[in-house]
Amino acid sequence: MHVFVTGGTGTIGSAVVPELISAGHTVLALARSDASAHQLEKQGASVLRGDLSDLTAVRSGAASADGVISLAFGRDYGTAEALARSIAEEGAAMAALGQELLGSDRPLVTVSGTPWVPGRASTEADPVPTDGPVGARGQAVNALLALAERGVRATSVRMPRTVHQDGLGGFAGLLTDQARRSGIAGYPGDGTQRWPAVHALDAAVLFRLALESAPAGTAWHAVADEGDEVREIAAVVGRRLGLPVQSVPEDSFGPFGSIFAMDQPASSAVTQATLGWTPRHPGQLEDLERLQP
Repeated sequence: MHVFVTGGTGTIGSAVVPELISAGHTVLALARSDASAHQLEKQGASVLRGDLSDLTAVRSGAASADGVISLAFGRDYGTAEALARSIAEEGAAMAALGQELLGSDRPLVTVSGTPWVPGRASTEADPVPTDGPVGARGQAVNALLALAERGVRATSVRMPRTVHQDGLGGFAGLLTDQARRSGIAGYPGDGTQRWPAVHALDAAVLFRLALESAPAGTAWHAVADEGDEVREIAAVVGRRLGLPVQSVPEDSFGPFGSIFAMDQPASSAVTQATLGWTPRHPGQLEDLERLQP
């Protein structure tokens, strides 16, 4: 299959591109910079220059492909306004991709987040939120999945709060960055809230499986660790960086503060049983032990 990929140099995408190529697919990847283009070409992908806001390039890449994996997301989300802009840009690109594939029965795999459900781990059957700080993202994903009725094999791979590799990435990575800036390995609340996680290399396999075989209109969970307590995550970060570990105010984490404070475990039991996906790489706490001071 010839696959068009956006976000091919991000934490997830840099694992997805070689996974696709090693499985015998060819890849055309969107690249916004010379550095990104060079990285993609080294991995064996062809390059289409442009960024997520260039809807002409986005549609052109989809038009030339047998399938699409959409992973790109804006890099600026340090404020609520910037996060909203990045979500809007992602939504416009997903809509353009979907329109390009109408009536083709070609696969379009997008990324979203696992939902949170009070009192239990969320499952693939639970809806994503359509209100709150990231509600617009849920609305865009739902609109894309609805294209299953219009001849697009649209599916969604829901990512946990942390997608990690070598101790970097995701919510745990943001917590680590904040620790380096503040000198405290902090966590909101009492730290008993749980964050699910997955290794980027395991997530890449699930994106390939969804591209190859997932039915239209379905959602899947790329969850390896159902939920580690945030105070345990902070404890590893503090030990690795030589910093004190303690509770800090939610607003220490900017627009993510209220989300960081939520208990949000997630299950991937249905995904593993249905698509035959089995996580094999180090879990979140083990991988964080690779953090460098």
